[in-house]
Order: sequence, then structure tokens, then C-alpha cells
Amino acid sequence: MPQGRPPAPGGARTLRPDRARGRSGPRRTRREDGGVLQDVIDHLACPVCRFGLALAERTVRCPNGHSFDVARQGYVSLLSGPGAAGTADTPEMVAARERFLAAGHYAPLADRVARLAAELTGDARGLVVDAGAGTGYLLARVLDAAGPAATGLALDISKHAIKRAARAHPRIGAVVADVWRPLPVRDGRAALVTNAFAPRNGPEFARVLAPGGALVVVTPGPGHLGGLVEALGLLSVDQEKDRRLAASLSRHFTRISETAEEITLTLDHAAVEAVVRMGPSAHHIDPATLRRRIADLPEPYVAPGSFRITVWRPAR
Repeated sequence: MPQGRPPAPGGARTLRPDRARGRSGPRRTRREDGGVLQDVIDHLACPVCRFGLALAERTVRCPNGHSFDVARQGYVSLLSGPGAAGTADTPEMVAARERFLAAGHYAPLADRVARLAAELTGDARGLVVDAGAGTGYLLARVLDAAGPAATGLALDISKHAIKRAARAHPRIGAVVADVWRPLPVRDGRAALVTNAFAPRNGPEFARVLAPGGALVVVTPGPGHLGGLVEALGLLSVDQEKDRRLAASLSRHFTRISETAEEITLTLDHAAVEAVVRMGPSAHHIDPATLRRRIADLPEPYVAPGSFRITVWRPAR
């Protein structure tokens, strides 16, 4: 995206003050859908010049005049150049993920991560940054567990996912950003960074964490989805994933814990299709071929959900 004023992501409208009953404290600017953008604006950095940002009605602006329109759905795009469109989730992938997660299939995993996040943050007021937040499902669970003092910032390169994240929780501010690039977050602002099934940017995660902050990473285990991988021709989990995870973070972080979360997924054919279409295999398999293969499966199909949860502290 060129310097100066980027194109408005999907249109914009004026934000209005919060008039919710029983809310105390300073007057806040809120999106019409009830989510918070004002609460995270002081933590954000201009992707062009790295100065701080301010929110004025429907525009986010830095002191150097770079401005970014707030979309009608309440999110803002802070992409600093041409997005890596090939890596962004499509509308179909986002819809599949929302269906699958709404059915509760990954609820045990989300609850485990949320409890861990609450232990790491305690009762402290702080910012939780979800890098690669998708629809905001996990971040919403984390904020509920962390308590009312915590505020969430959802970052994802897919505007289709961020539209959902903007509505996922009243304390989530949603921003379109590329996790591979410098994050549009000011130094030392996050009490916690979460990263689930998403790219990892070790130097940037370390930069945005406050002293005492932590990073929680969720990756699929080697047995994730079991026999579905072969039966449907899906991408398999890289056997070197743990080694690559350590290599990507060890220069900037020290791993302090690692746990496994194993759950049983009981899936009808629609859920099988959703779990495939919401992930990277969606880019590699023809939808009609996928449906034919799913039709040959027993229903319901029982598959393992295998995950690794690691906690890291900055190596300072």
C-alpha cells in the first residue's frame, strides 16, 4: 500500500459514543455492533512511519498525516503494502471455520488455552494480541477467562476473517495486518500474545510484549485428524513442525512449558467438509472431489484432534 491515504477497506461510517447502561469511566467511541476500537488505538502504530495513531470518528490517523478509514463493520486495515493475498483466508474458508467452531468441536482446546492465558495474565489490566486471529473465536474465549480488565487486539491478513473478529467480543479491536511483516503495534504493549495455527514472527512478538509478558502458541500435533488425512488426500502435519517452531522462536524466546491437548472429534459429513475447507487443504483440493470422498466415509466419523500448546517468555 503506498504511503499516504490507503483505500477504504469496504467503506466506512462515523463511529458513535457508547451509551450502554451501567458503563462507567471515560466516554468511549464504539462501533455500532458493540465492539471496541477506541480501547486499542493507543497501542497501535502507523504501518508507514511507526508513529502512534489516533481515532477521529471514522478515520485512524498518525501525526504525519497517514490515514486509514474504519470499515463499516468496525475494523481498520493497517496493511503497509500489497497484501500476500495467496495466504489470506477466503470468504468460503472463513464461513467454514465459523460453522465448525460454532458447533463446539474445538471448545475443549479453546477452554484449555483460555485457562492458561488467565493463569499467565492474572488480574492485571493488559492487552492480549492474537496474531492470526481468524474469526476471533479463540481471542473471545481468552478475554472471557482473563476478566474485564483485559482488552483484545485481533490481527489477521484476511479482511473476511477480521469482519467476524470485530463482532466476536465487545472487547476486541480488529485490524487487518500481515503477521509476517512488522506488526502495527507499539513496543512493549502486550501482556500476552496468542498464535494459533498461524504464521509466527518471533522478533515482532518479542518486540510488542511488555516486560513479564508471554507468548502462547498452538500447533497441530502429528496425529491431527487421523485417518481423514489419507482418506481425503489432505495436507499432513509436517513431522519437523516442532523443530521448525523452536527454530523460529528460540533466538527471541525461551520455552517454559509444553502440553498436549488430545480430543475426540465426532463429525457428521458437513462437519468433515467444514474442517477441511477452513484450513490450508482448501487451497489444494477440488470441492467436488472432496464431497465425493466424504460421501464414502462412515457417518458420524470419529477423528482425533491433536494439538500442542507451548508457552514462551522473551529472552531478555
